[in-house]
This record gives sequence, C-alpha cells and structure tokens, in this order.
Amino acid sequence: MHRLSYHSPSRALLSFLASAPPWWPSALARGVFPLMAAPNPPVRRVSRSPHGYRSMTSGVGVKGEELDRPDRRLLTPSTNDKRDRNEGMHYVSDCELDSDGEEGWAEQIPSNAVDGIYPLYRIPMSRHRDGSLYRDTHSWKKEFCVADRNETRLEAMKLSEPADCVICDDGTCMMHRPCQMLQIFSLKLDKIHVDGGLVELYGYIAARDGLDLLLNHVINFSRDDPIIVEQGSFINIAGPKRGIELVDTILIEYDMRIKIGKQEKDDLQLIDGVSFMDDRSTRDCQIFTRRISGKCGSVEITASRLNWAVEATVEVLISEVDSSFNLRLGCFTSGLQKEIQIFDGAIGESGGLKRSVVAVRMGTSMDLKLKVGSESSVAAEHCCSFKANQHGSVSQEIKTDLALISVKVTWSTLPRGLD
Repeated sequence: MHRLSYHSPSRALLSFLASAPPWWPSALARGVFPLMAAPNPPVRRVSRSPHGYRSMTSGVGVKGEELDRPDRRLLTPSTNDKRDRNEGMHYVSDCELDSDGEEGWAEQIPSNAVDGIYPLYRIPMSRHRDGSLYRDTHSWKKEFCVADRNETRLEAMKLSEPADCVICDDGTCMMHRPCQMLQIFSLKLDKIHVDGGLVELYGYIAARDGLDLLLNHVINFSRDDPIIVEQGSFINIAGPKRGIELVDTILIEYDMRIKIGKQEKDDLQLIDGVSFMDDRSTRDCQIFTRRISGKCGSVEITASRLNWAVEATVEVLISEVDSSFNLRLGCFTSGLQKEIQIFDGAIGESGGLKRSVVAVRMGTSMDLKLKVGSESSVAAEHCCSFKANQHGSVSQEIKTDLALISVKVTWSTLPRGLD
C-alpha cells in the first residue's frame, strides 16, 4: 500500500503563503504552525495550519462563533474591492498584476462580503490561460502535481466489499475508518459580463486531495459539448468521480470559459485559477457558500465539511417505461437541509442515470426525494432513505404509474492511498 506523505503539499503551500503581505497573521509570516488537537472522532492526518488564523479559503477568522465574520485586523481596504463593471453587478476585485508585474494577494482582499458571500481566493500565479500555473516558481505546485492533468485513478466503491475487515462488537469496521470529507451541494453561475440571456459554458472545476493529488472533476464540459445556462442558474453537477477527502489542505482547480466565437481564442474567460480549502476554515455539518470571481463573471460554490463520513454511490435504474415523463431526483445528506440535485429532466425510455457520489456522515442517513409526473398529470413525490454504513450495498424499488424506479446505494470508506 502506497501512502502519500501528508505534510509535504500543505507545508509547501503554507511556505509560499508565509511570504504573503504584512496583513497576514504574524504566526503565519514567521512560519510558526502549532499542531491542531486531534478531533473526535480522529482523522488519519493532523492539520498543521495555525489555530485561529484567517484562512484565504474563507476570508474569515475561524475561532468559535467568529467563523463567518472577517478578521478586520487582517484586511487591507481598497477602493477596488467592488467593481461596477456592468450596471447592477458588483464584484470582489480580481487578482491583477502588482507593481513588479506579478499577481499578488492584495487585489483580492475585500473589506466585507458581497451580498453576504465571501470570496474563495485564488492563489497568485495559478492561471491556466497565461501558463503561470505550470511555471515551477513555487514548490507547492510540484507537491500538488498541478502539471499532471490526469484524472484521479481511484474509483468510487473501492472499499465496498473489502476482505480484511476487523469487525467490533457494535458491528463497525476498525480496519477501514470514516474520514473528513467535502460535500459540494451546488454550483451557481452568479454573474456574467455578457449581453443577452443564455450562454454556452465549458471547462471544469475539480478537487485535488491527498489520496492521489490528481484531478477529481466535479464538472467537466468540453468546448464541443458545452452546457447552456443563464445568469443565476445552477450548473448541473456530474461529479465527483469519487469522494473528496478534506484532511489538512486540498486544492480547488478551475478553468471555465464562455463560448462566443468560432475559435477558442475568441472565447471569454469566466474563472481561471487554483484556490485552497482546509479543515481549519470549515466546520462539521455547516454549509457555506463562497464566490469564485473572474474577469467575466463569477461562480458560487456551496459545500460543507462532513466529519466521520463515508462515500455513498447512488445508481438509479428506470424500467417499465410506457411513455415519456419528467423526473426530478434530489438528495439530502447527513441531516442537512440543502438539496443536491442529481437529475432533472425527461425520461423517454428504460435505462440508467449517471451514477452520483455523495458524502454521508456516519450515524445519519441519505434521503432521496423523487418527483415523477407527465404533462397530463400532477407530479407525485416519493422518498426513500438509506442509513450510512462503511461497506456493502442496499437497494429499494419505487413503483409509480409511469415507471419502476430502482435505487441502489453502495457504501465505501475512502482508501488510504494508492495500491
């Protein structure tokens, strides 16, 4: 079993951040990183991020009730914090070039949230389009393998039926432990700087965690097959391919563009860069929304950290279809009242939906809500619930007037690394 070293990527990133401007906390600037007390339940790795520091992930202090309030001692107010580029549109300032021709943090620091939402800061020198992400000027880029454009090699359900379980008296497996995971609930096209309503959007948003450091796509649309969306609409989430581990520091990488011309060079850049999240700037089972801003608009990401969580893979098979109907399938996890939209569209024939991967906290359930209807009938609502488990699978069938819907949920813990 190959196990990735936990300290190298985050230490390299924090080393880079230690050279940040003077509004950063003194402990971070000195490179003093006290150890975090082990959480209960324990996780596999210990974060070395400074306790109570203002994370660039959230733009807030993270002690106690101050989680959603900015630490104003660390803010550098700027007249460019909001830019009115189109009438009625207000933005957190983009990361521009500083006086020596290199991009810096200062242009990204707002004095307060915009519409109640804090930004997800982009790490300087992390753009794809200008190639700055691939210049090996900072060690964190090598440690996080950002030049490797391959998708994660780890599949979902990897430990759904392991042969080496050690079962306790209470039925839990001590060999394969739940862990801290990141659950992304939604992506929203918040603002766009283009005329007209609908736009063609393509590109990707992905996570790089400590399991293999490769791209785990949350969304990934090619230029030849873009999605059509409008300002304020949600982006259909197709991923992730497997669960996202949120232990210590992970990267959120993105490159999304608006298709407007015949060639890619004519397209508009929506968002481009790399941000980081960590287990210090988030709380267990607390939903947060952050805004990724770019030159031509912004995308909102809503997510939560889930402690002691496992991976649920949801597979839906639809059979006995006599005529077309509309299906809306939503998911609720870990007792949180925020829906994850799995499917919303028309069903014309029997077949399976694309599988979805959801993080679920142990001791809670994952609840699925289905709305089934046709143009000539009122939509009927059906619900089914699945209690979290470390391994195994369970199936339920829902018989409707329009079709038979079979739901299979496969449970797995996340692996500890690459085999």
